[in-house]
Amino acid sequence: MSFDQEERDFLNEDSTFDIKSVLPKIWAIWPYILVSTLIFLGASYIYTRMSVPQFKVSGLFYIKDTDKGFSLFEAPTIEGTARTGLVNETTILKSRPIAREALSQLNFGVEYYQKSTFINNEVYGSNPILIEVDWNAPQVVGGLLTITWVDKENFSIAFEDESYHKYLPDGSRTKLQIIPEKEKFAFGDWIQTNNFKLKVTNTSAEESGEILIKLRNLESLVDQYSSSLRVETLRKEGSILELSLNTPNVKKGEVYINRLMETYLSLELEEKNSIATNTVNFIESQVAGVSDSLRQFENELQTFRSSNKTYNLEAESSQVFGQLTELETMLRQEQFKRSFYKQLGVYLAREQYNDLVVPSGIGIEDPILNSLITNLLELQVEKSRQLATLTEQAPQVIATNNKIRDLNASIRELLSNVDANSEMMIQDLTSRISEIEGSFRNLPETEQNLIRLERQFALNENIYNFLMEKRAEAAITRASNKAENKIIEPARGGFLVSPIPTRNYAIGIFIGLFLPILLVIARELTRTKIEDVSFLEKKLRLPLLSTILFNKKKKNLVVFEQGKSGIAEGFRSLRANIKFITPKEKQLTILVTSTISGEGKTFCAMNLASVYSLTGKKTVLVGCDMRKPRIFDDFNIKNDEGLSTVLSGQMDWRDAIKKTEYENLDVLVSGPTPPNPAELLFTDTFEMLVKDLKEEYDVIILDTPPIGLVSETLDLLPHVDLSLFVFRQNYSLRSFVESLNGLKSSKNLKNIYAIFNGVDGSKVTYGYGYTYGYGYGYYEDDSKKKSFFNLTK
Repeated sequence: MSFDQEERDFLNEDSTFDIKSVLPKIWAIWPYILVSTLIFLGASYIYTRMSVPQFKVSGLFYIKDTDKGFSLFEAPTIEGTARTGLVNETTILKSRPIAREALSQLNFGVEYYQKSTFINNEVYGSNPILIEVDWNAPQVVGGLLTITWVDKENFSIAFEDESYHKYLPDGSRTKLQIIPEKEKFAFGDWIQTNNFKLKVTNTSAEESGEILIKLRNLESLVDQYSSSLRVETLRKEGSILELSLNTPNVKKGEVYINRLMETYLSLELEEKNSIATNTVNFIESQVAGVSDSLRQFENELQTFRSSNKTYNLEAESSQVFGQLTELETMLRQEQFKRSFYKQLGVYLAREQYNDLVVPSGIGIEDPILNSLITNLLELQVEKSRQLATLTEQAPQVIATNNKIRDLNASIRELLSNVDANSEMMIQDLTSRISEIEGSFRNLPETEQNLIRLERQFALNENIYNFLMEKRAEAAITRASNKAENKIIEPARGGFLVSPIPTRNYAIGIFIGLFLPILLVIARELTRTKIEDVSFLEKKLRLPLLSTILFNKKKKNLVVFEQGKSGIAEGFRSLRANIKFITPKEKQLTILVTSTISGEGKTFCAMNLASVYSLTGKKTVLVGCDMRKPRIFDDFNIKNDEGLSTVLSGQMDWRDAIKKTEYENLDVLVSGPTPPNPAELLFTDTFEMLVKDLKEEYDVIILDTPPIGLVSETLDLLPHVDLSLFVFRQNYSLRSFVESLNGLKSSKNLKNIYAIFNGVDGSKVTYGYGYTYGYGYGYYEDDSKKKSFFNLTK
């Protein structure tokens, strides 16, 4: 593949993440992965054992799902009223009032626990003692009490927790300031202290034992059970609800859900019976007076007949009696209706809707009034259901109140009309009765008195029979009412929902396995420095000629002093690769630079010069970095004169050249730091110097300043045959690669190559020729202690 093709491939790369380079690092940390997995697996076991188990208890409940609540929308006068269907019934089942009603019928105020190694297990129904609590006295709540007994006569109570609250009869709570000491009491006696009032009964056959208890006031139980109950539709298209509860005690959960469903049905039936009950109560209040009058006239009629020996009316008297009786019965019924209208008006004015009676229930057949009253009662029921879960300020409640107010006004307006009609009917009946009574004067006095008594008796008897008939109808209606909803399946449970051991262990293993891996990947994604050669291979648009291992010794001349080391082998590989890209037997001038100081350019320049000198080529190393001269130290020569003195015209370059102790290797050090190092490198003198050195030496190595810090290095490129750019592992930033790529493109640089310096010898890979030979035993690596982050480098 040509280098131009490599450039095109580079431009097509989108990601800096290379999974192939990460896999060896993940494999390298397998001991840490194993330890992490064991730790999290152990943590999962402890969490599972210390978690309170939660079992799902559920029952099925049928809700008659109509498009209206209690036939509310059959009335044409209030069309558009908000629907109360399955959603509202679900909300009511989860509401606090119905939970409070159910819990008030259950003995959940005392919770019993058995001690265990990790958690305390709640027991219900089979507890060895029975505790009765008097909630009209202060009680300690919010903490565990230990009850211990060693015989069947006495027991002791100890406070186990660090904090408690005292629940007062008015519903308030205060923190218990002083924790009482352990006290001894007798079984079967009511015990009253400043902190509790209760009676403990021993119901077990054991001589000794111990149990933990916790007192729970009703409101705390309501909070717990109303919030934890879940009500869900079993099927989307159906109206069967699943009532479920997660509880540590299956039997207790079953008892609560069953009682909750029973309470809902009882409240529903109570609401349905309210109208019939009001009707019965109203009729009974009317029957009392009629019964007394009937009894009175019955006695008077019997007395009159006995004293006057008159038992039958004559034909004319019978005709008059029949007409009067019929008209007076109609009159009393109309008066009864008008009395009802007036009482109804009072209830509406006072908004006493709970006392309303539907007119049809007492024989008043007015379809419009019956419909309006029925709708008003149903709106009131709807409001009471809304207030079970909402406040008076809720938009739904406000809308219902507005409808009740409008319906109230409509009924009162209708009442004024029917009352006026009733008054006219009463006046007409009274007039007709007066006309018939005129014929009384033609009858004997005895018959007149008899007719008068029989009229009163018959009238009261008819009214009494009418009222008793309506009372019986209302009572039958009430007795025949039944809840429309019903329990389909009583609550049952036992399905463990948490903690699930297999799931917890799987999560622990997963976290233990992947947490170290994620750390490695996260570290890989957040790298800022070049940490492996694969990044350079993938991102650098320059050929990479060689990798140089990290030098663990203090000496920098590794080629001479560590000739069989991996580092020396790297420089030999570099020399061999340079040979492939330069003409044979040609004089060679090489520039060595880097981005910043510390990447090892001087180290590479010295050893590259050394490796060439060993081949018999006459080599000179020129220190062009006059700002930070360093070469002289490693060769044990002085820096009193050098390149700076030559370029400033103070001496000839031949006199500045310093011989080293190594054959074929000379050094032109940087010399004293001049005030204008950049200007000296731009002079014709430097250009002539390079030409003269080329005539004298086979290989010239220029150690130049870092290209990222100064600008003069770029001006030296035309004087050399090739340039070597040094990157250092775990030191050079990744952004340097992009900078060099940009520099190459913008300056159209040619014959520039890269070296990867300071590579960790324990992770040397093979490929592309420049790392070949590192694993053949030519060098010894210093052993070093490995850590997690070393393994991931």
